[in-house]
Amino acid sequence: MVNRFSIACGKIATLNRYFMVPSALAVAVLIAGPAAVQAKRQTHKATSQAADPVIMTHQPGSPLEAEVKKLSGEDLAAAARHHETPLILIGSTPLSKDNKTIGLFVQVQAASLCGSAGCSTDVYMKRGGQWVKILDSVSSPISLLHTTHEGMRDILIDGSDRWIWRNGTYHDTLAATDLPGFKTSIKKHQAEMRKEGHQITQ
Repeated sequence: MVNRFSIACGKIATLNRYFMVPSALAVAVLIAGPAAVQAKRQTHKATSQAADPVIMTHQPGSPLEAEVKKLSGEDLAAAARHHETPLILIGSTPLSKDNKTIGLFVQVQAASLCGSAGCSTDVYMKRGGQWVKILDSVSSPISLLHTTHEGMRDILIDGSDRWIWRNGTYHDTLAATDLPGFKTSIKKHQAEMRKEGHQITQ
């Protein structure tokens, strides 16, 4: 009789443990849930604050717009041939850690100049009193990261493509496409651009 009672009690205790473990886990999840969500929000907030988006605005009649019109002469002429009056957006912000080197961000908006990926942005920096193009035809959002290389802030394109400053120019950290004739085609294009008087950085 005692043995049967002990066995029955043992079975009840086992069942209690079986049902109480999930319940305890559920309670733990309910308690930790808000904290986990808050931690996730804080992580996302920190990530979003790690880069400063480049803001470009229309600055009609400003000295900077006069400079940009000289730099974007070809695009403006192309738009004029299509009887378009393009919208010029300009942004300027320090690129260097010491804030002495200023970056100029230029976007010329016109139906004939913007493709399916949107309107492209050119990036310049001043060297020897002249604006030199350092990034060409960027069709994605641009941000400046707080990390630096050789005293210059890293540039983030489209939220994932990081460009770093090395040996006097910006370099893409993503692996370059390795296709037959790809590099040769790029060099040929750069040579043609130089022949036309464009300044191309290596």
